[in-house]
Amino acid sequence: MKITLMHAPAPREVVEEVLDVPEGCTLRQALDQAGWLQRFPDIEAEPLALGIWGRKAGWDRVLREGDRVEVVRGLRVDPKVARRERFMGQGARSTGLFARRRPGSKAGY
Repeated sequence: MKITLMHAPAPREVVEEVLDVPEGCTLRQALDQAGWLQRFPDIEAEPLALGIWGRKAGWDRVLREGDRVEVVRGLRVDPKVARRERFMGQGARSTGLFARRRPGSKAGY
């Protein structure tokens, strides 16, 4: 059966490989068969998340035909914190809900 392996080892860099694996193959076996555990040692060293089609999966998950296995790095910055910092830098008067006020309306609406 054919599966697709995806990994982004660094920002703006994506490695994709289509692999033929036998029935009953687990996620760990597929990564080992592709040589990714030797090629990317950080997969086991760092706490990277493994997923199939965007849903978290464990090392012992049995793969099915057409699965897309994703090895995902953790986020460097919390998205909520990044948004808050961008908002503070832009100023409250020029962004989001506050950019266009209707005449006579309350602030923030």
